[in-house]
Amino acid sequence: MEKYLSEFAVGQSGVVKKIAADGKIKRRLFDMGVTPNVEILLRKVAPLGDPIEVTLRGYELSLRKSEAQTILMEVGND
Repeated sequence: MEKYLSEFAVGQSGVVKKIAADGKIKRRLFDMGVTPNVEILLRKVAPLGDPIEVTLRGYELSLRKSEAQTILMEVGND
């Protein structure tokens, strides 16, 4: 099943399938290690929903919700 990282619930994880952004945003995500085939775990969501905290490649990363809306994930059947 595919869905965007912004649609994840806390504790849910998946593998990056595609970054649906262009230009600077896509480059910034790649520089932070958000690349295809990387597993991401949603750790926390701020009270108003922005930002979100994820774990990938052994470190924590905060992302804006607008950035998370561009990250298409492959989610296993839970």
